[in-house]
Amino acid sequence: MIFRRRRFGDLIERQLAFFEEEHAGLLHDVHKAETAYDRSERDEAEERYGDYVDLVDTGTELLAGIRDAYSATLDEDTAARYEDEFNRTAARRLPQFALEVGDT
Repeated sequence: MIFRRRRFGDLIERQLAFFEEEHAGLLHDVHKAETAYDRSERDEAEERYGDYVDLVDTGTELLAGIRDAYSATLDEDTAARYEDEFNRTAARRLPQFALEVGDT
């Protein structure tokens, strides 16, 4: 088995830990909104889903801001590798943002 060392692994883990600490309230609200959507009656589902998506979009923008701020300090090739690793790690660690973070 070959283990590929993640070049930016430690940095990204620290960035995501910071995000989780700084935005714990948002993460809590995302969870609450998802639960509200899952438990909503049919006539409320669309509105509840909209609330959830708005919160996910906010989190996605914040994550992209962290990623993009660091990426801007790198040359083009290194930035592309960092962004890819950041997106994969964020999707694994924060799955509620998995579908969005790579699309920003």
